[in-house]
Amino acid sequence: MTDSIGIAHITSETPLIPAINAWRYFLEDQGRSPHTIKAFIGDLNLLADYLAPDKNLGSVQTNDLNNFLDWLQNGRGVPCSPKTLSRRITSTKSFFRWLQANGAILADPAEKVVSKSVLSPLPDALDANEIQAVLEAADKHRHAPKADARPYALVKLLLDTAIKKSETLGLTTNHVELEGANGPFIFVRYANPQHRYKERKITVSDEWVEAYKEYSNQYDLSEKLFPWSQRRLEYILEDIGKEAALENQLSFLMCRWSSALAAYNAGTDLDSIRQDLGVSKIQFREIKMKLQRLAKGK
Repeated sequence: MTDSIGIAHITSETPLIPAINAWRYFLEDQGRSPHTIKAFIGDLNLLADYLAPDKNLGSVQTNDLNNFLDWLQNGRGVPCSPKTLSRRITSTKSFFRWLQANGAILADPAEKVVSKSVLSPLPDALDANEIQAVLEAADKHRHAPKADARPYALVKLLLDTAIKKSETLGLTTNHVELEGANGPFIFVRYANPQHRYKERKITVSDEWVEAYKEYSNQYDLSEKLFPWSQRRLEYILEDIGKEAALENQLSFLMCRWSSALAAYNAGTDLDSIRQDLGVSKIQFREIKMKLQRLAKGK
């Protein structure tokens, strides 16, 4: 059996904490994201706190784990959402499966713990009429006595490209290509090499290009494409949503889902939608299900 990093000294007599630390080293060695590792280790530390201090790996039973999960939901006094509970079950199962696979324990006490698959709630997304109302509200600012193309440039870009808030904040004018061989596009880039797979070129409309030219003449864009704070840009979206008489607050996330939904309803190839969103095939599974449900609801 292949020895896994950090587990050679772990046996059924080992307390949980040293085993959890060994698992953390294993996850790091496997290249798991820091966010995932922090969440998983936090989940297992909760288990270690719940069980008796002298309890070793070999004495942990399925009933102990079921009682722990019940405590998380009903006895801890801290809210545990269905999504968080699902992750905690996953981390517990992964931990004990790893221990058994590497010979630290003979039987996996988490094997019979029932997994709870959770599909997070549907996001807010605009229909075609609402998108039109938002664009019209933003466009009015371009033709006001003090012309301001900024709201339209922001909203139209989000609806054209489905990029995330963090990606929007990272854009510079160097990421805009108006003379691309296949038409104008923006290049979403990442400084962190771990996120290079998210980099992509996304086509933008002629309407956005026209507004962008106006916008670039009105503001100094030498540092960023949108040289304002995250909160300031959020306020701009909120104001446009109010002017468009939307029921819900217009946000970066709403624009992202609205763009993806519009592409889905237009019959755009699903893999093209996935690539524009910058997500993996695994991540896109849930997104696709939500798009299907949103499309039926609209």
